[in-house]
Amino acid sequence: MAESSVTMKLLVDSKRKRVMFAEAGKECVDFLFHILALPIGSVIRLLTTKQMVGCLGNLYESLENLDNMYIQPNQEKDVLLKPKSAQGAASVPLLPLTNSPSVKQLYTCPNRCSYVAEYSGATCPSCYGSLSSQLNYVKPAAGNNVVASNGGLVKGVVTYMVLDDLVVKPMSTISSITLLNELCVKDVGVLKEKVVTLGMDEALKMLKASLQSNNVLTSVFMDSINEYMPS
Repeated sequence: MAESSVTMKLLVDSKRKRVMFAEAGKECVDFLFHILALPIGSVIRLLTTKQMVGCLGNLYESLENLDNMYIQPNQEKDVLLKPKSAQGAASVPLLPLTNSPSVKQLYTCPNRCSYVAEYSGATCPSCYGSLSSQLNYVKPAAGNNVVASNGGLVKGVVTYMVLDDLVVKPMSTISSITLLNELCVKDVGVLKEKVVTLGMDEALKMLKASLQSNNVLTSVFMDSINEYMPS
């Protein structure tokens, strides 16, 4: 993602001074889901989502339950749900990560049979030689696929709802009304909208808060919420 910051619209309960949910675009949702490209994704899967402290388990399940119709055709959810390595962590949007991703290594046998292995020393099923001759791996060019031009993981044709506990789902009028009923909001007059900026500082705060709290949006944006709606 080229942007250094993105915006999202918060729906705030001015009486209880908490965030009900946020309306977010693909850039924000890409950032949230790409948190799972960190080794945390493997940790969540190993510990199971129900044992996670905070709400990262909700974020994991949101991506797991998100219908494939919202995923870019050239992307796979398992890249984040079941990461093979931390190489994706080098491109998490909004986070100041500088680690270079490891280069894929492939090996074949001296007879150049049509078999390759990711590790040197495996036995070729055809000639029974050792798959120890290293091949040169060429990464696909970013512009080879027209569909990939938008980048990121999710599609940008819809608005997404991000709850205070980082549950993410496609947004609709019905889902918004249902959520307000579930949160026992009786007086819609107390609900206020506030557009906030999600930059590197906020991204780091959200990452930290997601490990400690079930009220991430309220925790991160509380200062600006209080300033916007003084007592």
